[in-house]
Amino acid sequence: MTEFLLLFRNASAESSYLSTSQDMAEDMPKWESWIGNIAMQGKLVHTAPVRYDASIVSQNGIASGPHKEADSVLISGFLICKSDNLEEVQEWSKSCPILKYPHSSVEIRPLVPFPVN
Repeated sequence: MTEFLLLFRNASAESSYLSTSQDMAEDMPKWESWIGNIAMQGKLVHTAPVRYDASIVSQNGIASGPHKEADSVLISGFLICKSDNLEEVQEWSKSCPILKYPHSSVEIRPLVPFPVN
């Protein structure tokens, strides 16, 4: 089986995520169900939301704050799962709760294992 990294992207405000506490409370059962479906199949490896706080290390030094793309879109969480095929992971992603928000997306990236000697 191949492991896949799912990156959850969503728009943000100036110094926080756009989701309100009410949105988060309403969304939690949807996330639990969605992730639970993957876990019940024995295909969940790890998942977590990420805090808004960030440091970016580059050749120019260290900067504070998360990296934001166009429309203030940033990574808000991730999930690592395993599957025999990309199409299955794409189908799961179509029903991801993050997609209810404008400018949101799920990016799917296959992981390449390091060789073990």
